[in-house]
Amino acid sequence: MTKLNLTRRMMMTAAVAAMSFAVPALADGHKVADSIHFLIPGGAGGGWDGTARGTGEALMGAGLVGTASYENMSGGGGGKAIGYLIENAASQHGTLMVNSTPIVIRSLTGVFPHNFRDLTLVAGTIGDYAAIVVGKDSPINSMSDFLAAYKADMKGTAVGGGSVPGGMDHLVAAMVMKSAGEDPTALKYIPYDAGGKAMAALLSGEIAALSTGFSEAVDLANAGEVKIIGVTADARVAAAPDAQTMVEQGLETTFVNWRGFFGAPDLPADKVAMYQEALTKMYDTPEWEAVRARNGWVNIHNSGDDFKMFLEEQEQVIGDLMKELGFL
Repeated sequence: MTKLNLTRRMMMTAAVAAMSFAVPALADGHKVADSIHFLIPGGAGGGWDGTARGTGEALMGAGLVGTASYENMSGGGGGKAIGYLIENAASQHGTLMVNSTPIVIRSLTGVFPHNFRDLTLVAGTIGDYAAIVVGKDSPINSMSDFLAAYKADMKGTAVGGGSVPGGMDHLVAAMVMKSAGEDPTALKYIPYDAGGKAMAALLSGEIAALSTGFSEAVDLANAGEVKIIGVTADARVAAAPDAQTMVEQGLETTFVNWRGFFGAPDLPADKVAMYQEALTKMYDTPEWEAVRARNGWVNIHNSGDDFKMFLEEQEQVIGDLMKELGFL
């Protein structure tokens, strides 16, 4: 077992979390919360944006929440939104901030001074695989095609992503390159703020491929804008059954990015319990299943202290991997 198979250990934790912490509770239309304001640390069209809006859609559709509102706050690799939530904690009791693996990565690399311990941990919600995509008209149709192009012209075969250098999209691309026997630190990586700018760069040829979340890749592929040339799942995913996994193509790279929700520091216990109840009940609704299946997400549900244990485990695993890849 190699460190590149990052999900081997993390997915076991996630599977236990999903079985142990997802309390069966049918949503009977009983409203749990009047409203939730979702704070999204990145731009429109990214994975955080899709997770927050999909969760709000399901909660409102199931009658668990009266209204949901959304605020995109890009900047600092997610640090701007975290800082805002901490600095304005007293007035943010109605807010849930979505975040994911980058809150661990960017704390480890010092992109921002805060980490998950500075926030109220509400619940982990889903897992999203990663994918490498190319433009619809690209001559590249597989990872072997991409690697051949890369070997022929390393500087001209850049990979873009929606995270900062050393962030998750970069880390995934580096993992893939290492599994292919290439120097992961030699890859030319160009960061963008979420989906729109990255897609423009891909279509203009500024980058040869894009490292992104699987759910984002599915949306782009369904819109006819990209081809998915590799997915970091253990097996093919029903949301895009024709998309080959990295493993199928001889690249032993698997990865799942959790996404979940955080509250302001010192969020009152009754508010925390309310949000956790709403999210727990959401899992047993057809509205949530429709959102989950549409995006190809994996249910990873863990609340409070169990969420903290999950994050501490990931912090250790990812820290070790980043040291191995030369990012720390």
